[in-house]
Amino acid sequence: MLTVLPIRYVADVEASRTFYAGLGLDVRQEPGAAVWVRLDASAGAVGVHAAAVSQGRVPGTTELGFATEEPLEEIAQRLERDGYPYELVEENFGHSIRVTDPDGVVVQIQHIDSDTVRRSAAAVAEDAV
Repeated sequence: MLTVLPIRYVADVEASRTFYAGLGLDVRQEPGAAVWVRLDASAGAVGVHAAAVSQGRVPGTTELGFATEEPLEEIAQRLERDGYPYELVEENFGHSIRVTDPDGVVVQIQHIDSDTVRRSAAAVAEDAV
């Protein structure tokens, strides 16, 4: 079984370690901690999204995103505590938090609501007719 391991190349490993641990990832110490850290989630996946219905993203765009069952308000509290400004966003799949990491990359933490996804899919299907 393969594990998805996106690699973010960063200017400051320690700042990024602190940032992503604050989002809820678990730090797994490995040799080379000054230049590398692995941050584990309970599961991983790759999402493929139709750009045509993605609220302005162009084909080929890649985002670093996390899906969570944790209430976004709890993540928002940690971000506030740690001094990271964020934006709560209504999406066509539910809600998300968008926050900028220490290197200026926008990260999305999403809470997917199956009812919202069904409504969005139905609207896209109607538009296709």
